[in-house]
Amino acid sequence: MQTLFDDTLASAAQLMTDDALDPQTLAGGCQMTLEWVSARVQAGVLEPVSGDSAATWRFASAALTRARRIAHLERAFDADPQLAALAADLMEEVARLRRLLPQAG
Repeated sequence: MQTLFDDTLASAAQLMTDDALDPQTLAGGCQMTLEWVSARVQAGVLEPVSGDSAATWRFASAALTRARRIAHLERAFDADPQLAALAADLMEEVARLRRLLPQAG
């Protein structure tokens, strides 16, 4: 008997695998439409790791976090996609630097 917990684990396992996310899964993960994902790829805001067209695009699992950030910034602040992407880039850089800080001691 399959439970909701089993479904959640299966979904998490799919998300943990690099280039496992198709555009529909990415769109659903950030509560946006497939058209939103396609427009952000065309604008260079999101980058698939493989695929030549929307039907064959695959995204790394890290793209889900980036897409969620961008979607949130666009909704919360009515931000332009390029501005939201710039803010997401800066947030990612700050997080990277914070991870390095303990090593610098």
